[in-house]
Amino acid sequence: MKRLLIATAFLVMAPFAAQAQSASDDIVGPREGSQEITLSGTGSNNNDFDSGNFGISGSYGYYFSPAFEGGLRQSVNWAGADNSDDSVNGSTRLFADYHFNTTGKFKPFVGVSLGLTYGDNVADTGFGGPEIGFKYYVNSTTFLLVQTEYQFYFDDGDSASDNFDDGAFAHTVGLGFIFSSRRSRKEKAGTCAGLFYARASAL
Repeated sequence: MKRLLIATAFLVMAPFAAQAQSASDDIVGPREGSQEITLSGTGSNNNDFDSGNFGISGSYGYYFSPAFEGGLRQSVNWAGADNSDDSVNGSTRLFADYHFNTTGKFKPFVGVSLGLTYGDNVADTGFGGPEIGFKYYVNSTTFLLVQTEYQFYFDDGDSASDNFDDGAFAHTVGLGFIFSSRRSRKEKAGTCAGLFYARASAL
């Protein structure tokens, strides 16, 4: 009788476990608690290959939900020529992005960034602005990143308002990776129910 009651209870739970597992299998990309890194690069030179520049950018992000991400971006640019000294400039900025289509491969997003630029050829100054782009997942953890930022520079609040119309667009194409994905409570509940059902079936 006891075994019959246990088996009946887990048979009732089985459809909910299957539903939760199916929802988990359909999700592509980050979940709440996932972390993300991205990498991209740029470069150019003249016809004689005696001057050029190279830049690399990377970011780290944390997903507070499958849709909302906050993080840090870092960019470093090198420029050099035979008749001048090399120079290195950089920028560091915080960002916050909101993603749409959180369960699909194609995830458009909008957001904002705010940070500081510095280096040999630029004055230390703040910059920020809105951004838009998309991530296309080639598998569950790797994606192609395409992004455009509108950046305007300022020294204080007044100059930020004055300089907004004088900003410039910065475009990024790169790769990104998701790691340390943490399962949601619903997924954990589905897994536990499935284990209980298997245990009951073995009785």
